Amino acid sequence: MSQRLPILTAKELSKAIRKCGFSFYRQRGSHQIWKHSDGRWTTIPVHPGENIGRGLLRKILKDINLQPKEFIKLLKKK
Repeated sequence: MSQRLPILTAKELSKAIRKCGFSFYRQRGSHQIWKHSDGRWTTIPVHPGENIGRGLLRKILKDINLQPKEFIKLLKKK
């Protein structure tokens, strides 16, 4: 049985994808663009006081070609 994805803030998600090798590229309004050296990229909405839901998190993981199980392991790493 697969684990449910957590509900995260944009700051928590940014920390996690930074561990995966992504770096902040630019920001337009409240949307940050994160890029990887191999060409993958994604957009993270940064809205203070709001969380990133499971559906959007799944879309972001699909954009960066990261399986949910791998992402959960990444979150548990210090």
